[in-house]
Amino acid sequence: MNTIKKVLVLFPIFILSCSTWAWMPSRPVRMIVPFPPSGAVDVIGRITATRMPERLGQQVVIDNRGGANAIIGTEIAAKSAPDGHTMLIVPIGHSISPSVNKKLPYDTLRDFSAIGLIGSSAYVLVIQQSFPAKTVPEFISYAKSKPGQLNYAITGHGNATHLAGELFKTLSKIDMVYVNYKGGGPALTDLLGGQISAFFAGVASSNALIKSGKLRALGVTTSKRTPALPDVPTISEAGLPGYELDGWYGLLAPASTPLHIIDKLNKDLAFAISSPEIKDRLLSAGLEAKPSSPSEFQARIAKDIKRWSEIVKIAKIEAE
Repeated sequence: MNTIKKVLVLFPIFILSCSTWAWMPSRPVRMIVPFPPSGAVDVIGRITATRMPERLGQQVVIDNRGGANAIIGTEIAAKSAPDGHTMLIVPIGHSISPSVNKKLPYDTLRDFSAIGLIGSSAYVLVIQQSFPAKTVPEFISYAKSKPGQLNYAITGHGNATHLAGELFKTLSKIDMVYVNYKGGGPALTDLLGGQISAFFAGVASSNALIKSGKLRALGVTTSKRTPALPDVPTISEAGLPGYELDGWYGLLAPASTPLHIIDKLNKDLAFAISSPEIKDRLLSAGLEAKPSSPSEFQARIAKDIKRWSEIVKIAKIEAE
């Protein structure tokens, strides 16, 4: 009788462990990128997707759904089936959006299940090589001589690129006008063409242009230099003390995705970004790989929602 009781107690646990171990996607897994191709989020998503199929047993297909400051693609992900076949890559702007857009068609926390953090990265202030400034102080001096005449690109109203510019304006006491783009790719194209003066770009999308000499990097937004651009100073050390803004990227799934599927996706993500090849590729794109548990990433999002809500109020940023 005791043996039978033990079997009855252990059998459900055995079944659960088997289902956790056995789950595999039955078709290609879609990674929604809520921005156009060529921007930082797209670049990092594609690098991350390279190694995940080795453990998933299926290809990871990139699905670019840009528009409305990432709201369109994010809503698509929120309404997708919670069966493990849809992932959403998000930047730090995902935690800023609720403070700027009061009527989002989804709840930033409730409608998603965190899979894990990919890593953290810097943004970099870039200008044309022909721009009449070579340092942060020279840029500030030039901007002060032309109040309201310089413009800078943002890739979404109220996102990290926007707040990076507003923080720069506040600390340097200059007046610049932002121009909103759908993604980093179009913004960089116009920067190269001279339609805009500056851009707080993702290192992932601007690194090659910086290293080829097509763009000049004045400083990175983080408190420490990024290994991807070791010769570029932080904006703070370059002449604007107190300036600091760092970014992160991570993967989400639709809410109610079963925990054993989330666990599987988290392990496959960690495997992918821990490989030396992918770590190097991410680093060249300006991202330091930092795998996390789902709960750690969820907590980071919640913490940043609170932090950015306070900064948005100070900067008086409102939805357009």
